[in-house]
Amino acid sequence: MNYLKIIFVCFLFSIPQVLMGQDGWQQLFDGQTLDGWTQLGGDANYFVEEGAIVGEAVPNTGNSFLTTEQDYGNFILEYEVYLDTHINSGVQIRSNSNPDYRDGRVHGYQVELDPSRRAWSGGIYDEARRGWLYPLSVNKKAGSAFQVGQWNTIRVEAVGSSINTWINGVQCSRLVDDMTAEGFIGLQVHSIHDESLVGAQIKWRNIRIRTTDLQEHRQTPDPQVRQISYLKNELTEWEQNHGWRLLWDGATSEGWRGAKLDHFPESGWEISDGVLTVQQTDGGEATGPGDIVTEGQYGDFELELEFKITEGANSGIKYFVDPDLNKGAGSAIGTEFQILDDDNHPDANKGVAGNRKVGSLYDLIAAKNLSVPGRGKPFNGVGRWNKARIISKDGHVEHWMNNQKVVEYERFSQMFAALVAYSKYQKWEEFGRWPQGHILLQDHGNEVSFRSIKVREL
Repeated sequence: MNYLKIIFVCFLFSIPQVLMGQDGWQQLFDGQTLDGWTQLGGDANYFVEEGAIVGEAVPNTGNSFLTTEQDYGNFILEYEVYLDTHINSGVQIRSNSNPDYRDGRVHGYQVELDPSRRAWSGGIYDEARRGWLYPLSVNKKAGSAFQVGQWNTIRVEAVGSSINTWINGVQCSRLVDDMTAEGFIGLQVHSIHDESLVGAQIKWRNIRIRTTDLQEHRQTPDPQVRQISYLKNELTEWEQNHGWRLLWDGATSEGWRGAKLDHFPESGWEISDGVLTVQQTDGGEATGPGDIVTEGQYGDFELELEFKITEGANSGIKYFVDPDLNKGAGSAIGTEFQILDDDNHPDANKGVAGNRKVGSLYDLIAAKNLSVPGRGKPFNGVGRWNKARIISKDGHVEHWMNNQKVVEYERFSQMFAALVAYSKYQKWEEFGRWPQGHILLQDHGNEVSFRSIKVREL
């Protein structure tokens, strides 16, 4: 028996990072040491003080991460965090550091800690990879959940492709994404560029995790919190329950036809690996295979899709389209969410005040970051996927790009009529005010790809 006790004690001390509890929770921090944790990235100071892990900012270094030595896939994580300055921070989950990815840079999901006026604490950022996945621009009521200068309780549920977060009992994020299934947990101290933040501290305590019996311990999501999904050409149960349907099935041309044809173009639009791509031709407007439109028409609706452009590309997502108005050369007529490489296409410098740049209501209203005024447009860049969202309800229309609002207008207003009167659309009577119309993906002679096209009628 004594030998068995010795073996058991040795086993316990061989895994100091995880302290098992009878209630199924495991303590990731013993309250006294940093055993079981490893620092990656920058050179911020990490130490233990009064039962908390303290991360302290230092100058001239990159983002720093104190990471668990164990990886976790499905789990419920809870921790308390204290911040009394305006340094940005967060906690990495399902994150990794691999030599073959950006020389080992830490990357993966981050539960944001944002004490700025933007107040996106609890949102989900994809560190060193795709950027914001769930900004609180889509859940503004959660912006007041985090309290600077006091301890805050944060809960993270990562089960399958679902990642939900809460701060002080308020749900912040409701994300569905299947890019990474497991990885370490990491406490971030962000790099600083302001001398006043040297020595700024973030504190964490009561860090615990459970990896078993997750379903019975999950919290019921707030029904008012919108789910954002990055699943490819697939609807979640939440989306189906809220009236969404796929507008493109990811494999065939069903439901689409050429804007000036009674069938889908025989060439020039490629369907491969769940991606719909208009191929490069001469850069002209509808001079290649031509635009494609939905067979159905839509009035009050919400449309969402992802697009990816090549360098110098031009395209667009049109809505309230009437294909019968222009049977000659050029694109079909309708209001347009502009898709453009602003840096490399000459059309970006035409129009008025940037109203032909990406995200804009083409030739009418320039896209700006309306979710976070003063910040730039949230465009992910050339060669990367960007999420577009168009909402039309009772005459009110919004353009969203990567889950941040960039355009809004009233299509039955005098202001809209005045904009049309001084635009290229002035000759089309009641332009943009038709009760309904087709949705169109534009051929502008450049290679542009689309996927995850879905719609719901409002």
